[in-house]
Amino acid sequence: MIVRYPFRAAALVAGLPLAFALGVAPAHALPDDEPPAVENEEVTVHGVRQPYRGNFTMREIPQAIATIDAGTLRENGLLRLTDALDLNASVVRQNTLGGLWDSFAVRGFVGDENLPSGYLVNGFNAGRGFSGQRDVAGIERVEVLKGPAAAVLGRGEPGGSINLVTKQAQFGRTFGTAGVQYRSFDTVRAEGDANVALTGNLTARLIGYAEKGDTFRDTVSQRRWGFLPSVGLAIGAGTRLIYDMEWTRVAVPFDRGIVVLNGNFRTVPRDRFLGEPGDGDTVARTFGHQLRLQHELGSGWTLLVGASHRNTRLTGASSDAETATARQKLFIDGRTLSRQRRTRRYTSGHSVLRAEVAGEFTTGALRHRVLIGGDVDYFDTDQFFTRFRGPAVNATTTDRQGYVLDLLNPVYGRWPVPAGVPITNRLDVQRTAGAYVQDQISVTDRLQVRIGGRYDDFLLRVGDRLTGVAGRRQRARFSPQAGIVYEVSDPLSLYAAYGQGYRANIGADARGAVFEPETSTSIEAGVKLSTLGGRLSGTLSVYQLQKSNVLATDTLNPGFSVAIGKARSRGVELDVTGQLPRGFEVLVSYAYTDAEARSQVRDPAFSFQILPGDPLINIPRHNVNVQLARHMTIGDRGALLGAGVQHVGERNGQTGTTFALPAHTLARVFGEVDLTPETTLFASVANLFDAHWYANSYSPQWVQPGAPRTATIGVRARF
Repeated sequence: MIVRYPFRAAALVAGLPLAFALGVAPAHALPDDEPPAVENEEVTVHGVRQPYRGNFTMREIPQAIATIDAGTLRENGLLRLTDALDLNASVVRQNTLGGLWDSFAVRGFVGDENLPSGYLVNGFNAGRGFSGQRDVAGIERVEVLKGPAAAVLGRGEPGGSINLVTKQAQFGRTFGTAGVQYRSFDTVRAEGDANVALTGNLTARLIGYAEKGDTFRDTVSQRRWGFLPSVGLAIGAGTRLIYDMEWTRVAVPFDRGIVVLNGNFRTVPRDRFLGEPGDGDTVARTFGHQLRLQHELGSGWTLLVGASHRNTRLTGASSDAETATARQKLFIDGRTLSRQRRTRRYTSGHSVLRAEVAGEFTTGALRHRVLIGGDVDYFDTDQFFTRFRGPAVNATTTDRQGYVLDLLNPVYGRWPVPAGVPITNRLDVQRTAGAYVQDQISVTDRLQVRIGGRYDDFLLRVGDRLTGVAGRRQRARFSPQAGIVYEVSDPLSLYAAYGQGYRANIGADARGAVFEPETSTSIEAGVKLSTLGGRLSGTLSVYQLQKSNVLATDTLNPGFSVAIGKARSRGVELDVTGQLPRGFEVLVSYAYTDAEARSQVRDPAFSFQILPGDPLINIPRHNVNVQLARHMTIGDRGALLGAGVQHVGERNGQTGTTFALPAHTLARVFGEVDLTPETTLFASVANLFDAHWYANSYSPQWVQPGAPRTATIGVRARF
C-alpha cells in the first residue's frame, strides 16, 4: 500500500513555528562536509561523513568523480538539476515527461525511459517518484559518480550515479542569505537560507524558495515553491544527528513540445503550444524526510545509520500529438494535428533504511580501509492513466473525432473535451535488501588495491487492476567489484576498475509481462592529475559498459517500455576543474560516447524493430562544456565575470528509427559585483546568440525545443 501524505499536517505544525521564529533566507555555499569546530564549547562537532565513500581522497578512488558545487551553480544562475547536469559532458538529457520529471543518461545509459531517473540524496536512493524537476535550492553540491560503483551503491546505472549533497545545519554558526531575481518571460523568484545556532549543540537551517512566471512557450506559465529545513543535534563529542525535510510543489501545463514534419524543425515556431490551455496545470508534489546518525566508535571507526521516506504525487491532464501514423492527419495535409487526450494520477512511496561501518586496521605491512553496510529499500508506484485517441484517418473521419489543432492557425478550446478510457491502472511494488563489503588495501606507499561486492535480494510484484493479472518476480545476485590505484608521482595517479551491477526493472510491458532484472558489466581505466597545490584537478578516463535486459520506450504504446535485450556503451571522457593564477576558474568537460543496442527485437504485429548497432535515444557521440571565469576587484568591490559554451552533437530522436536531433552550440555569460560588503548584484544570459536547439525527443511528434536567449538579473544579501 502506498502511503499518501500522512505527515503533511505534522510537518506544518513542526516547521512553521521555526520558520516564523527564525525567518527564511536563500542558498549559501557551504565550504565542504567539515564545518569548523564550535568555539568555547566542550563539544567539537565535525560534518556528517558521506556514506559509501570511506576515508579516501579523490585521487585514491578508482573511479571518475566530477563535482559541481553550489558556487558554480550560483555563478551560472542555474535553478534546476537538469541544467546543472549540463555542466558535465558525461550526463545528457532524456525524455522528461513534458518537463515534469528529471531524466538523464550517464555514459549513455538511462534505465527505464518511462520512469524518472533515480539519484541519491546524501547517499540515500531517491528521485524515483513523480516530484517534478528538482530545484537546486538546498543543494550544496552535485556529485557525478561515474563507472562501476554498483557493487557498493546498489541499484544504480552502470554508467554512474548522481548524488546530491544537501545544505545541512552547520553547528555553532549563524549566517544566512536572501535574494530575489527577475528572469525573461516575466518570471520572479525569491530564495532564503538561514542557519541559526540555537545552542552550541543544536542548529536549525531553513531554506525556502518560491517562483512564478511565464515561459517561452505560448500560454505556458509555471509556479514552484519549496521548503527544505535541516536540524542538527550534537550528542556528546562524537555523535551527530541530522534531520532534513523536503516539501515541494510544481504546477505547470503538461507540454510535449513541437512536431517535426519530414525532418523540418521549423514546422511550427518553437514557442507554439500544441496542447490545450484549458487542460490546466499538471501538479507534482513531494513530501519527504531524512534522518541520519553518525557515531564515532573510536580508533578511526565510524557508524552511519539512517532512514528516509518520500511520498510523491503527480496529477493532471494533457492534449498530446497523436504518434500513430494511421491516426495522424498531419501526414495527409501537412497542417492538421490529430491529438490524444490523457489524464494521469501517479503516486509513489519510497522508504530506505541503511547502516554502514567504516574504519581501518593493519595486517602486517598492509593497511586496510573497510566499508561494511546494508540497506533495505521499499518502493511502490501506483499509476492510473486514461487516454482518448481518434480513429484511423480516412475520408469520413471528422476533425472533431481527431481532436485536431491547426498548426498554422491554432484555435484552442475548439472541441468539447473528449472522455478517455483507462489504459493503465497498476500497482508496482519493489522490495530490495542488500549488503556490501569493500576493502581498499594499501600494498605500498604508491599502490592500492580495492576489492568488494554486494549481495541483493529483490521482489517485484505487478498488479494490473484492468486485467486482473498479477505478476511476480524474485531474484538474487552477487555483484563483485575490483580496482587498483597507482601513484606515479605526487600530482599523478593511474587507476583501473571492474564491476558488475544488478537493477530491478520496474513494471511490465504492454502485454503485462513482468520484466527481468537488468544486469551489467563495467570496465574503466584512467589517469588523475592534481596540481597547483590541489587547486587544479583533472581526470581522463576510458570505459566500456555492457547491459542485458535493457528497456527502451515502446513507441507504439506510449507509457510502456519494451525489452531490447543487450546494449553497449563505450567512450572517452575528460574533466578538468579548478583555480588558475590571477583569479581564474576553469571548467572543461568532454565526453565521446558510443552507445548502441546489441540485440535484435521485432514486434511482427506492428513491424517495430530495433537492430544491433542502432544508437540509443538522445545520446550524442560528442558532448563538451567549457567555462572560464575570473574573480577581480573593481575599485574596492569584489566582482566576477565568466563565460561558457556547450556543444551537443547530433542524437537519435526515436528508438529504432533514423530520426535525429541536430547538433547545437550554446553560449552563456554571467557575472556579479558587490554593491556593499553584504549585498551582491548578479546577472546572467543563457543561449547568448539565441540558437534554435532541441533538448530531447521521444518521436518526431514529441520534440522538446530548448529555451531561446534568457536573461536574469537579481540581488543577493547575506548576514
